[in-house]
Amino acid sequence: MQTEHLNITDIQSQESDLRRAAAILQNGGLVVFPTETVYGLGGNGLDAAAAQKIYAAKGRPSDNPLILHIAKPEDAEHYAITNDTYYRLANAFMPGPLTVILPKRDCVPTATTGGLDTVAIRCPSHPVAHRLMELTECPIAAPSANLSGKPSPTCAAHVAQDMDGRVDMILDGGSSEIGLESTIVKLDGDHLTLLRPGGITYDALCMVCEHVTVADAVTHQLAEGERPLSPGMKYRHYAPNAPVILLKGSDERVLRFLRFAQEEENCAILCYDEELPYLQDRYLFPIGEREDLETQARLLFSALRCADRTDADVVYAHLPPMEGLGLALYNRMIRAAAHTVKNLD
Repeated sequence: MQTEHLNITDIQSQESDLRRAAAILQNGGLVVFPTETVYGLGGNGLDAAAAQKIYAAKGRPSDNPLILHIAKPEDAEHYAITNDTYYRLANAFMPGPLTVILPKRDCVPTATTGGLDTVAIRCPSHPVAHRLMELTECPIAAPSANLSGKPSPTCAAHVAQDMDGRVDMILDGGSSEIGLESTIVKLDGDHLTLLRPGGITYDALCMVCEHVTVADAVTHQLAEGERPLSPGMKYRHYAPNAPVILLKGSDERVLRFLRFAQEEENCAILCYDEELPYLQDRYLFPIGEREDLETQARLLFSALRCADRTDADVVYAHLPPMEGLGLALYNRMIRAAAHTVKNLD
């Protein structure tokens, strides 16, 4: 397949390009588009054959549901059975990095929902994504635009590494603002279960809904035979080729370990900016200052991809905190590391 690459810098003057992208989607093709979280691999969400193309392009298990992206929160009425809690969340966080799981309507094929009777709904805020959805006039089913299991793409160059030749078109809308996939919640009346943390934090959700529970699989490994609340929880995600080991301990002990590792091992390191003066500049990938979780979120997947382009035997990184946006970082890193943590205390 010949993939067309388009750099979208002015939505109004490039309306014809976006109309061509919309036509590809309407006709069953695949288009990668930017969102505020990560880049999405899009197909017509009401077309079972398009959903199957998405799974094939990613190498994604077909029981792992796709998220339906819509132009306006109220568009969910066509595809899902909503309730008052959905609209409270929509008023607070949409458009934005929130995905809500709801009972699906019959028009949504089970190929899109991974065989489930629920559907994931998201209304992104990125202007290119928003206009594309308006022009397509159907929901766009889209997981992240990376090969299954690999770090999600936060720029068009990452997409090209994985998807060139697998999709019809890639729309380049610049670097992702947030850098981590959307927060996912499942509704049960007025109760929320947080299935995947993201830019909308647990604390923010609690400001809107009184009852919010964090699924155990957000922070813990599934027990053998345990059934996940969401099929995606059982699969490997975000991982480079080399094993990732997370380091838990005081700043002093972690830095001492990293200095020793650089002398004794062929390692790559995701480090804080403050550590740069104390470490050798070899396979060293800074992700921001220690307290700057927003920058860490934005740079994490790019740093993991950079580490993947080295011949390092192992990748070391800090174990993130579990508060605020740190919970989303913790969730991504603990899965990238297959829950491998080295305690240095």
